[in-house]
Amino acid sequence: MNSRPHHFEILVVGAGPAGLAAACVAAESGKQVAVLDNSPWLGGQIWRGEQTHPSQAVAQRWLGRLRKSGAQVFANATAFAAPAARCLQAETPSGVLEITWQKLILATGARELFLPFPGWTLPGVLGPGGLHAMSKAGWPVAGKRVVVAGTGPLLLAVADSLKQHGARVSVVVEQTPMAKIMRFGLGLWRHPGKIAQGLGVKARLLGVPYRCGCWPVKAEGADQVRRVTLTDGTRTWTEDCDYLACGFHLVPNVELPLLLGCELDAGAVRVNAFQETTVADVFCAGEPTGVGGADCALVEGRIAGLAAAGLKEQAGALFGQRASWHHFREALNNAFSLRPELRQLATAETVVCRCEDVRREALGSFDTWRAAKLHTRCGMGACQGRTCGAAAGFLFGWDNDSARPPVFPVRVGALIRAEKTTDNNATSTNTKR
Repeated sequence: MNSRPHHFEILVVGAGPAGLAAACVAAESGKQVAVLDNSPWLGGQIWRGEQTHPSQAVAQRWLGRLRKSGAQVFANATAFAAPAARCLQAETPSGVLEITWQKLILATGARELFLPFPGWTLPGVLGPGGLHAMSKAGWPVAGKRVVVAGTGPLLLAVADSLKQHGARVSVVVEQTPMAKIMRFGLGLWRHPGKIAQGLGVKARLLGVPYRCGCWPVKAEGADQVRRVTLTDGTRTWTEDCDYLACGFHLVPNVELPLLLGCELDAGAVRVNAFQETTVADVFCAGEPTGVGGADCALVEGRIAGLAAAGLKEQAGALFGQRASWHHFREALNNAFSLRPELRQLATAETVVCRCEDVRREALGSFDTWRAAKLHTRCGMGACQGRTCGAAAGFLFGWDNDSARPPVFPVRVGALIRAEKTTDNNATSTNTKR
């Protein structure tokens, strides 16, 4: 790959709903726009596969709009370092890509939150989103017994998809009490589309038990999960299964914003009315600013794209839509807030950091995430704390408000090439001077 940096007026990192919307409106305004995403497809996890197997009209509209916008797309490109001001480096299959920018829009999405409990590392225990993606990619789930557990509306959506792929969904277990679910549902009158969507999912899951106020406490099996013990806080029972899809809602991906110096607020990137972060000319939209779903991400992405393109009046016209979706986002996160009993799931012997095999008993004496990392290597493995970091934050109340390059695991060769690219560009700049 050419060692000279590519330059764009606006660079968008992330091609989920927020990134697509931001890139489209910015490119349509006449700006030179690039989109960077670490996946081979566009649409993020929520619209995964829409390019080859279209099923959602809204996804197809935005994907088609991007193709016509003139924005340049760099797929399979993982941004891992910011070696200089207004510069990002990304690993690609063909080498290191270096991009400089005038305005940057971060739309890095969110990931599933996993909480450790005995047996959670057994083969066959996966995140709901992970099993959903695998089944859509062709992983055989037909006839398999699946327990879906954790919290959040994703559980029902995943159960619906798995059932359509032939899985035998035994039960959907939601840790939120039924009373909170009902209050959340009644508050959806402002968003009738969400009500229709929910009713459709429930209709397709007719016959599948949906147990609220329940959660998993143990998974068992010799070489594969075979059963899971569930509780409602009063009684416990066991469900046989071939897969346990368990996840406790989502957490924002904020590593790249932190690397660039963006400030956080309650674990999400702090932005102003135009989606601009505390770093000048760096905007953020979608789940990194707070988990609120695709509709919220789309309107935030449009505001960020218009503002980055200098069209603040047009961006301001969308503030009302965003306020409505922010109300939904707040209700969503209140409804599916985690119950304190979940902090007691992990025993002393339960592995918290799977990469470095660090157990809960090794972490209890530390006051900060940094201290725990230094003394136990928790969070220093291949996932670089993406799984255990958020879990430890919930278990111990630790904040993780810093990031160091590379923010994603990359090949050593990519790091070497990135260093050479930076040195060569610096030398070239000095020579010109």
